[in-house]
Amino acid sequence: MPELPEVETTRRSFADRIQGARVLAVRLGKPLRWPLGCAPETLVGQSVGAVARRGKYLWMPVGARGGLLLHLGMSGSLAFEATPAEPGPHAHFDLVTTSGTLRLVDPRRFGAVVWSAALDADPAARLLAGLGLEPFDPAFTGAHLHAKLRGRRVAIKQALLAGDVVVGAGNIYACEALFEAGIDPRTPAGRISRPRCERLAVAVRRILGQALELGGTTLRDFRDAHGMEGRFQRHAKVYGRAGQPCPSCATPVRRTVQGQRSTFYCPHCQRR
Repeated sequence: MPELPEVETTRRSFADRIQGARVLAVRLGKPLRWPLGCAPETLVGQSVGAVARRGKYLWMPVGARGGLLLHLGMSGSLAFEATPAEPGPHAHFDLVTTSGTLRLVDPRRFGAVVWSAALDADPAARLLAGLGLEPFDPAFTGAHLHAKLRGRRVAIKQALLAGDVVVGAGNIYACEALFEAGIDPRTPAGRISRPRCERLAVAVRRILGQALELGGTTLRDFRDAHGMEGRFQRHAKVYGRAGQPCPSCATPVRRTVQGQRSTFYCPHCQRR
């Protein structure tokens, strides 16, 4: 599933090129998770504004009265090309502009392209309402994390994945951040002390920052709008390394399952 680093990498790969372009046509394929919410022809002739990101959503202003909220779902990707190929069976949305065509390809069709009058108006406001802080927001500190985790019985990894405390710490990045912070992923979130929350907040920011520098993670099919793969997976210290030696202590990395997601950790370096 594309997480914050993949979505931000995608945004950076086409945002400058599409900004200021005029919409020439809109093509819809098979239905996505939610309907577009407007007649496609109403977008034609409108100019595209600066593309922004909130969590795993992209916001693309189109014209002066709203914009498109995009989500890549479980397996989606965006491509931006001057002369794209004929749409294949998994190409479900084309925004044809004077600068090129932005195409959403999504084999599982859990992604979405939704019209909204503004970010603070429905449906955008409703979809974004439960999101936590951005990891690079100065307000995301150990104190914030400790306050938000207080009283929670759920495991710390599950609390990170929920996205209501901080956005972007998806499965891979949560595993890596917890390893860096020395915290067992099964530890009840409410038991994490203030000093450990400080270390975890720093680790989350560092891991996500590194992932951004490396263009995200490509395990199967993620590509940015240029078609480039991510490289973070080559630097993972525990994720996907079950049975291999921990890079810090050589203890074999273990795998367990939490909430139907694989969790990787070092039983020696990460303590409850």
